[in-house]
Amino acid sequence: MGQSSANDWKHSPVVQEQLRERGIGVSEIEAQLERFRTGFPRIQLVRPCTPGDGIRQLTPEEEDHFITRYEAAMAQGRAMKFVPASGAATRMFRDLQQILTHYDRYVDSIQNKPEAQWEESLQPLRRFVDNLHRFAFYEALQEVLRRAGQDLAAILRRKDYRTLLTYLLTEKGLNYGQLPKALILFHRANHRARTPIEEHLVEGRHHVRDAQGNVRLHFTVPVAYQESIARFVQQVQPEYEQDGVRFHIDYSTQNPALDLIAVDFHNRPIRDASGRLVFRPGGHGALLENLNALKGDIVFIKNIDNVVPDAFKDPVVRYKKVLGGILVAVQQQIFDFLNRLEAGQLVEADFVRIEQVLKEWMFEPFPDDYSSWSLEQRKAYLRQRLDRPLRVCGMVKNEGEPGGGPFWVKGRDGSLSLQIVEQAQVDTRDAEQQRIWEQSTHFNPTDLVCGVRNFKGQPFDLMRFRDPETGFITVKYLEGQEVRVMELPGLWNGSMAFWNSIFVEVPLETFNPVKTVFDLLRPRHLGATADTDDSAG
Repeated sequence: MGQSSANDWKHSPVVQEQLRERGIGVSEIEAQLERFRTGFPRIQLVRPCTPGDGIRQLTPEEEDHFITRYEAAMAQGRAMKFVPASGAATRMFRDLQQILTHYDRYVDSIQNKPEAQWEESLQPLRRFVDNLHRFAFYEALQEVLRRAGQDLAAILRRKDYRTLLTYLLTEKGLNYGQLPKALILFHRANHRARTPIEEHLVEGRHHVRDAQGNVRLHFTVPVAYQESIARFVQQVQPEYEQDGVRFHIDYSTQNPALDLIAVDFHNRPIRDASGRLVFRPGGHGALLENLNALKGDIVFIKNIDNVVPDAFKDPVVRYKKVLGGILVAVQQQIFDFLNRLEAGQLVEADFVRIEQVLKEWMFEPFPDDYSSWSLEQRKAYLRQRLDRPLRVCGMVKNEGEPGGGPFWVKGRDGSLSLQIVEQAQVDTRDAEQQRIWEQSTHFNPTDLVCGVRNFKGQPFDLMRFRDPETGFITVKYLEGQEVRVMELPGLWNGSMAFWNSIFVEVPLETFNPVKTVFDLLRPRHLGATADTDDSAG
């Protein structure tokens, strides 16, 4: 890779052809470069959301009520799942990939030293080998080695970990270093291994199945693997289409026109060996376009890797339905108000009811002088406040997991709103902002349900409700080189900045992400009766 000077990329025929292929204009690249130079304004945190101040806690009786409300809407066919599944498993196996890449450096230690004396950078390999039989892909690895004339037990005896990692991570074997996370074998179930995409099929059977047995799911997938993912799902789908269930599954890919360039630390575009600009996906915020195109009604959003075996699905499904029921109940009150407003049928009691909804569920900070406003002023305020997409987001207690959380945020106009904020959006050099960030009590597990139609039953144009000023710039490694990259406003961050938000506390047991391969050693991923790795954390 190399760098461009400030403007020489504009005159390159290779770059010009590349931009034509991508459907991107020179002005768009110039705008990105300007954004790299100026940066994005930082989010202004006011305080963390806490129970009673931004986060609602429910009683078991309330939960049961909302489950009943949701199940009626589910039976009508209003619900579907939207699962971002574009990510590769690269991060899951990063430590092992680093060991394979630099294996010659480690050969002497591996062959001649006791494992307890291996250097720190080799400890992931030690842990992986010690627990290899516990992973759901163990048998698949055995089989791919057998077909290549290799024996896994013999490889382990002679400590030939280069061969082991090669057949795990590269296309000579399972290719887990490159495959989408959706196709990695996560769990053992019914005497075979199961991928996370299958776990989402099973979940969908329980919480988006209508009265006729229809289950609607949408997966966003990488372009290079769209056909193989669809083919895999088509193969396994009949196994899960029992008891009258029929899956309706479709796929989309991220629009390449939303990819963003990478730059060096002087904000000069990075170019590859052929002189082409280096583009990177614009983050999950690019999927707002995919969500918008669905024209759905009640849409559940959940990451591909946050799944558990069947033995642990009951609480997951329960709280999906709880969140869905809250959305249905609050949305119905909003729609009733807006319909009566449009029909000119409002009475004072209608105002009292909807103002209570805003206070109770969204902790609405009404203007200080709101009570003295005229009827027309209140109507105008409530119309613009209510006629927006609605999301209900589960929040778990913060146990130190990396990622964003719920905060009260001050907008550029001085208004307060409930937002999900990533640390990269915060100026942590500001002591006060850092203090507020560290006071956070809850974490965003990316477990939300969205109401994306208006009171007339028409789909919202979701692009109207995002804040383009909430993207962020981070540093990534690209071919061993540090580069600056830009991400679009996150799908559940700035892309939903002007939605109505309800944050609800849900149990930590509903959050079971797999960020590294060692997360699969946690008891909930191994299954209720499996032996566990005490060091899994």
